[in-house]
Amino acid sequence: MANVQSLERALTLLNVLSEYPNGIQITRLSEQVGLSKSTVHRLLSTLIDMNYVIKDVETDKYKIGYQVIYISRNVLNNIDLIPISKPFLKKLSSDVNETIHLCMEDKGEVVYIDKIESNQTIRMYSRIGSRAPMYCTGVGKVLLSGKNELQFEEVAAKTDFITRTENTIRSREELKREVETIRGQGYALDNIENEEGIRCIAAPIYDYTGKIIASFSISGPSSRITMERINEELKHKIQETSMNISKQLGYRI
Repeated sequence: MANVQSLERALTLLNVLSEYPNGIQITRLSEQVGLSKSTVHRLLSTLIDMNYVIKDVETDKYKIGYQVIYISRNVLNNIDLIPISKPFLKKLSSDVNETIHLCMEDKGEVVYIDKIESNQTIRMYSRIGSRAPMYCTGVGKVLLSGKNELQFEEVAAKTDFITRTENTIRSREELKREVETIRGQGYALDNIENEEGIRCIAAPIYDYTGKIIASFSISGPSSRITMERINEELKHKIQETSMNISKQLGYRI
C-alpha cells in the first residue's frame, strides 16, 4: 500500500522537530526536510491546530507540542522496566556521581528511555527518546551481545561504520570480536568511540528467560571515567546493579 504523502511529510516534520528541543525556524526546517516553505507552513498549521506543534511568537521557532507527550504516555507507562530499574539506577548514580542512561533497541538503533543526571558541573548532552548507533556505543554493543548469529548479521549488514573518533570500530569483523569479548566479561565499553572525550561502561538487563532486553551505562568525560576507575570500581558496581535489576524481572543465574 502506498504511503499517504501528506501524512508521511507531517510525520517527517515531527521527527525533525524532535531533534530541536529549543525550536527551529521554518526556513531551516524546510531545508532539513527538502520541502518548500509554503508546504511546510501548511503542514505546520494543521499540526499546531492539533497541538502536536507549538510556535514561539518571539523567536518564530517551531517545536514539539504537548500532544506528543500525551499520546506517548501509555507507551512509557507500559514499560515496566523503567519503574523497576529506577531505584537501582538512582542508587548507582548516587554512588558514582555520574550520568546513567537506560536504553532499549528499536530497529537496529539504541533508544534512550531514561536518564539520571549526575551532580557534576560537566554533564552529558543526551535526551530521553534520542537514538544512537549500536556499533560505537557501550549500550548498543551490550544489546548486540544478546543476539544470535543471524540476528547479529542482520544488524551488521545494515550498519554504516562511520568513523566518529580514532577509536571507532570500523568493520563487521572488528565488531564481532568486540561482541564476543563482551559476552565473556559481562559488560561493554564505549572507549571514546562515539564522541570525543566521552567514555562509558555498560551492562545488560535480563528478563526471566535470560534474554537481554535492555542495557544501561555509566557515562562521563574520559578524565573522570578513566580505565583505572573502570577496572577498580565501576565494572563491579555496574555488574552488581545489572544483577539486582534483572532479578526483579525474574532472572535467575
